[in-house]
Amino acid sequence: MILGLHHAQITIPKEAEEEGKKFYCGLLGLPEKEKPKSLKGRGGFWLKVGDRDVHIGAEDGFDRLKTKAHLAYQVEDISYWRNMLEQNNIQIIEGVPIPGFERFEFRDPFGNRVEMIQDLGMS
Repeated sequence: MILGLHHAQITIPKEAEEEGKKFYCGLLGLPEKEKPKSLKGRGGFWLKVGDRDVHIGAEDGFDRLKTKAHLAYQVEDISYWRNMLEQNNIQIIEGVPIPGFERFEFRDPFGNRVEMIQDLGMS
């Protein structure tokens, strides 16, 4: 029986951990979670997102701009995130409307697709 989602993983290029931490921990404000000692040598880093984890792995040879795969972060104030990202020169991509939600997408500095979504309480 599947009990729930334990974690999700995205990847960034090898040797980009510091830039990744600046974006995800600095700009988005997600706290870093310490990786187990046994996994520290594999590169990347882990984040805490609510009661779940997002693992940022490191791999080369992958074109992140060619995939629809993404993470969607549930937010309380989507206008704040839109404005903050635009002020940091992140291009906003309008998503297909979903009744009861406001949302938009963008690409992180590594090409990963990211969605911000707010429940408008009508679903």
